[in-house]
Amino acid sequence: QVQLVESGGGLVQAGGSLRLTCAASGRTFGTYGMGWFRQAPGKERDFVATISWSGATTAYADSVQDRFTISRDNAKNTVYLQMNSLKPEDTAVYYCATSPFRFAPTDLKQYSYWGQGTQVTVSS
Repeated sequence: QVQLVESGGGLVQAGGSLRLTCAASGRTFGTYGMGWFRQAPGKERDFVATISWSGATTAYADSVQDRFTISRDNAKNTVYLQMNSLKPEDTAVYYCATSPFRFAPTDLKQYSYWGQGTQVTVSS
């Protein structure tokens, strides 16, 4: 079993930046795509960004394109989400997850293991 722990969330002013970190532990044998998803109050959990195992392929939701950057360090079993130019609409609980595939689909139903999330709040 894989355990995922997100960190780096917090309260930030609009226009500011945060970097989220997802650390994987446990049985991480194999290769996995990784993704970040978020869920705002009263809304469904949505795709934010994904990255393939090699890091060669990334995908972003239109709402975060050109503002967020996903990256990974496989030697450290860690994935990051750099968030710049944050907007109040970015306020949500952010989750990282692993896919059983080397590539990273954008459909959250294709992810097997999930962290418990980290809260990001952007004030106006």
